[in-house]
Amino acid sequence: MKSLMKPLLALACSAACGLALSGLAFADNATAPTHRYVVQRTFPKGALDGLDAATKTKVNQTNARFGVKWLMSFANGDRTRTFCIYEGPTENAIRQAAAANHLPVDSITEVPVTLEAR
Repeated sequence: MKSLMKPLLALACSAACGLALSGLAFADNATAPTHRYVVQRTFPKGALDGLDAATKTKVNQTNARFGVKWLMSFANGDRTRTFCIYEGPTENAIRQAAAANHLPVDSITEVPVTLEAR
């Protein structure tokens, strides 16, 4: 199952970002001071319905204590699974911030390479 996760995640990111599979450019972000991660989460149905600006602000404030920054999230149609893009110093910092925010973590994948449609 784990061997399928990376290809499935790449496919999900490509679909979510609307990337065409032809003409992709690769940019290596190894010089960035922080690392970028995709965090996959599963929520009970309806759990994301109350997500408002105040909740997002609180999550971001808590993240900052761990040097973590939430960039964006994608959700499936019934809003029970999210794919969140984060920056942070380590995977452990991402996990600590999630625990402090009482957010589930199914998986964390570091994504140091950017694929851009050009």
